[in-house]
Amino acid sequence: MLKNAGNGLRVVAAAALLASPVAIRAADAPLWELGAGFGAVAFSDYRGSDSSSVYPVPVPYVVYRGRFLQADREGVRGVLLKQPRAELNISVNATTPVDSDGSEARAGMADLDPAIEVGPSLNLRLWTEATGRSRLELRLPVRGAFTVSADPEWIGWQALPQLNLDIRTASQWNVGLLAGPIFANREYARYFYDVPPEAATAARPAYRAVGGYAGSQLLLSTSRRFEKLWFGAFARYDDLHGAAFLPSPLVRQRQSWMMGFGVAWIFAQSSARVALPD
Repeated sequence: MLKNAGNGLRVVAAAALLASPVAIRAADAPLWELGAGFGAVAFSDYRGSDSSSVYPVPVPYVVYRGRFLQADREGVRGVLLKQPRAELNISVNATTPVDSDGSEARAGMADLDPAIEVGPSLNLRLWTEATGRSRLELRLPVRGAFTVSADPEWIGWQALPQLNLDIRTASQWNVGLLAGPIFANREYARYFYDVPPEAATAARPAYRAVGGYAGSQLLLSTSRRFEKLWFGAFARYDDLHGAAFLPSPLVRQRQSWMMGFGVAWIFAQSSARVALPD
């Protein structure tokens, strides 16, 4: 596992995002497709960290178009309800571990375990362009989180209301723009931003984080499928101005960028085909 991946879906989510397949709009498509490739990501060690890393990453390309379980450009999810203008999914996310020895701000503190986040997401379609090439959605995911360790620990929840705009250009490029605030309860904020008294130093006073507004994010992504080859790239901007945990000494900067690209070769697909929604 890569070190210093930090809060949020850093390396793992970057690979998943880079592996996002093209939003094909045809009469039907294979039930599943598989591929693999490579890419690179540059990111802050965690939201608010003043140190960053660049890593090569594997890029898995996995598409599954089942009636309940789906894995595509919107991630891995279970579809509970699907209507023309509304969809209720099971939303899944993950955070990667933080090696405190590799983080100046967290030096001497306990490492952070990776975590899994699971919860419902209500997606409401607000607008669809006449040709179907563009659409605007309001996404309302709420996810509870627990650590992945020998003794799993509940670490709270996050709510991430988002406006998501998808555009498919005439040249077959897919462009996505997602933006929205982040809210976290006290337990979630404390897991990442608390400084317990025993870890306090002259330069890092003890701090007890509170829940509430946790900043905002803006994500821009693009991808295209070329026969058996897929290419994608993304840039994400995080802004912590006004975040409830901003006074934490672990927050060294209020803005950060995460960027990456990936290339994947699609080498297998099912003979079974399924109808695609409009």
